[in-house]
Amino acid sequence: MVDGVEELVHGEVADGVATVTMDSPRNRNALSARLLAQLAAELDRALDDDTVRVVVLTATGTVFCSGADLSEQRAAEPGAPASAPVTEALPQIMKTLWESPKPVICRLNGTARAGGLGLVTACDFAIAPLSASFAFSEVRLGVVPAMISVTVLRRVEARAAAEYLMTGEVFDAAQAARIGLLTRAVPDDELDATVAHYAGMLRLGGPEALAITKRLVRDVPAIPVEEGMRRMAALSAERFTSAEGQEGIRAFMERRPPSWAVTDQSPGR
Repeated sequence: MVDGVEELVHGEVADGVATVTMDSPRNRNALSARLLAQLAAELDRALDDDTVRVVVLTATGTVFCSGADLSEQRAAEPGAPASAPVTEALPQIMKTLWESPKPVICRLNGTARAGGLGLVTACDFAIAPLSASFAFSEVRLGVVPAMISVTVLRRVEARAAAEYLMTGEVFDAAQAARIGLLTRAVPDDELDATVAHYAGMLRLGGPEALAITKRLVRDVPAIPVEEGMRRMAALSAERFTSAEGQEGIRAFMERRPPSWAVTDQSPGR
């Protein structure tokens, strides 16, 4: 409890990594109004912290997120408005994750369903244990995966997206990795080591370079080739002469870590 309010999301920072943990296992980390509000606040706090280089989103229990809290979605009568926290807060949180200049790793502690997969696909990396399962269960409830489709359809292969979004079928983590929903599916006992490996690699990259590269991955495929070549040549020249680029080149020539790198030997460890 914090000031009489149950704490459903925790945040902690260590060695340049902010870990944001959803902690509502009794309802399988469902996206309730309180959880969404606290999740938004913790993500904003992590992104505003200059010491944070990487964000890890995870949860407690055996389920990462079961989707919307259906007990809050019951309308008094058909056609009444849906609960604002999900229809307003979830898209904003997904946008925060998608547009974050800092890399975001989703560490799935277990199964994910429906709206939870919106969080997964909004992150840059998604690592799950092989024991986890997944499903876009919306159609089986008579609703649609509308909000989450914005990020899901940018990650998942088109044929697979049609299959799983339209059937609601449950599929395993290995298949989730094959279709692009996950970055990696790993044995359960390798989950933490794999997440730490990715976080460690990301802490070595220049903060500005990472933020720009994240945008490149997202935006460049939609740019016509000739225009893309012209714009990217200009961007490359700009980055070579930037303060961060020059520091990286000097560090390489002097055989030392650049000033921004967070390593096991960094001060404060």
